Amino acid sequence: MQSPCPSSLPRAVPAILAFSLLACGGGSGGGSGGGGSTPAPFTLSQTQEAASTCAEMFLAARGDALGRPYVYVAAKEGGLKVFESGTGLALRRTLPASLWGGLHAMNLRQQGSLLLVALGNHFGTDLQAPGVAFVDVSDPLNPALKGVWSDGALRGGCGVAVSDGRYAYLGAMGNGLVILDALDPAHPAFVSRFVPAPDFPDAQPDPAKVNARGIFLQGGTLFLGYDAGGLRILDVSDKARPREVGRWSNPVMNGKPRAYNNVVVDGAVAYVAVDYCGVEALDVSNPAAVRLLSWWNPWNCQAGAQAWFTSDGHANELALDQAKKLLFVSSGKSDLQVLDVSVPGAPAWLQEFGGTANGMGTWGVSIQGGRAYLTYICAIIPFSSTWTGVKVLSYSR
Repeated sequence: MQSPCPSSLPRAVPAILAFSLLACGGGSGGGSGGGGSTPAPFTLSQTQEAASTCAEMFLAARGDALGRPYVYVAAKEGGLKVFESGTGLALRRTLPASLWGGLHAMNLRQQGSLLLVALGNHFGTDLQAPGVAFVDVSDPLNPALKGVWSDGALRGGCGVAVSDGRYAYLGAMGNGLVILDALDPAHPAFVSRFVPAPDFPDAQPDPAKVNARGIFLQGGTLFLGYDAGGLRILDVSDKARPREVGRWSNPVMNGKPRAYNNVVVDGAVAYVAVDYCGVEALDVSNPAAVRLLSWWNPWNCQAGAQAWFTSDGHANELALDQAKKLLFVSSGKSDLQVLDVSVPGAPAWLQEFGGTANGMGTWGVSIQGGRAYLTYICAIIPFSSTWTGVKVLSYSR
């Protein structure tokens, strides 16, 4: 399952212009790329899993951020599920979608003892209102719904909801960024909505493909994965008046499909999942002049018009172990890729989990306490996947 250089990743990825790309190493399994020193050994192995059905797809899973032995899962129509982690994963509680008006649970994040569950289906054509549920997990075996916010006048769902401790920020897909005052999660209050201009990088975009779907907060700056609209950098220090202060889209992909799905930031470096184009590392120290540091493009996305559908991978979500400088990439058909980003300008591939031959594809990835949580979806395009559930992996370095 985990070969030194899997078949889905070529042993040498050709350079494109002057961009620094990954060359999959030999028997060493990759490295940090720094100074010729021997890289610390990396291990990755599956420890647990729980299966679901296509009627309750597991879209996001997160280990309890307070270190307790529980895993929270956003299960779309199946609502929020709480598993206890022991020798296996045991389902202990379900909060059904009926508690928040039938909106699908699409993603989740944890802020202390509070879960933010992103609500509203954004798959296919049966689009729902964007929203968020606030769930108290002070006692994970008895999760309590504290409050719900949704906007029934809008359609498009919600891809992500994050918190800074007071304000909640929703990636409301085609409806842009929504900011709520959630000081009292029982009574969340609308503050503002900001829809970045869709006419970048394409002057006449397909509006269905420009979606606020990935958020990373760094102080008063919000990094937004805007799908076909590239990466947008917003100043949200004034919650009532967010404003765009920077934008980026790889010019090599002009005229081709693109999707900036997810973003994580480490200091002045932003790592962005760009679907069948892998991962870009960007210098965002000056938001007005974003600079490409490296482009990990193992599937050679710019090669042909049908590359999106024939690609062996689709980078969707990212998780960064900042201390170990490890970047975990949910990669669709090829499941999971792990990169060493000790040197942002020269990311080094370490390991793949899964691969293209197992007939399964991932959607989400998160990490917590030396564990990675992979969620798998049912899908037909751009890759086929007939198994949905969560796999828990243990990693060390």
